[in-house]
Amino acid sequence: MTDRKNIFFYYLSDQGLEDKLNALYQLAESNGFTIVNDFEHANIIVSIGGDGAFLQAVRKTGFRQDCLYTGITRSGESGLYCDFNMDNVDEMLKTIQYEEMEVRRFPVINAELNGETSFYCLNEISVRSTIIKSIVMDVFIDDIHFETFRGDGLIVATPTGSTGYNKSTNGAVIDPKIPCFQVTELASINNNRYRTLGSSFVLNSDRKLTLSVQQDGNDYPIIGLDNEAYSIRNIRDISVTLSDHVIKTVKLKNNSYWDRVKRTFL
Repeated sequence: MTDRKNIFFYYLSDQGLEDKLNALYQLAESNGFTIVNDFEHANIIVSIGGDGAFLQAVRKTGFRQDCLYTGITRSGESGLYCDFNMDNVDEMLKTIQYEEMEVRRFPVINAELNGETSFYCLNEISVRSTIIKSIVMDVFIDDIHFETFRGDGLIVATPTGSTGYNKSTNGAVIDPKIPCFQVTELASINNNRYRTLGSSFVLNSDRKLTLSVQQDGNDYPIIGLDNEAYSIRNIRDISVTLSDHVIKTVKLKNNSYWDRVKRTFL
């Protein structure tokens, strides 16, 4: 991994951070790395901040398949995607440059809207009504009708996304080594007309999930892609599959995904 020398730092500017970054840049350069201003010229992309910053770094740089991502948290921050803190940046640089580095691969889902526009998601895609009424969607698995959902919305999460929005709605936490994605309901209505499973369910990597939005005033739902929200005109259907893309991150030894889940939640 010694050929990985070009680093791009992604962060939201503030004066306190700028002062720390100057020291970080000097440390990186003294270890033989080059700081680049264009992420397309980087083979290491580093986010500064928590998981939100990491998700934005991945999205804004196009889910690069030919580079490593890593996250650095600041004091008081935690992150399931971030193995390093501003206090141990030197350890990160030495890990990349000298040690037998372990690479973690996080699965990504692909969401296709109306059979036209595709988006990648590292955490989840969520679909919710933009008006004060429930949203109705027909749910298909591999093009076979499964259920008709009525409620606040649905979340389709990756294994790593299972610890965020999905977990807060009583979805399961999934090991990121399992190639799958999870569907979780938001306040489903169950009566004589509408009947749903009533619990989250997990789909294998080769499955296709299709959500068909009934055009009853909810033609413009809010689509959440990771930590960004879009209001897209006339949503008819959303097809979700597990992508062949993965996000590669630097993994510290003796710091597994479940170690970080324990530190974060227990």
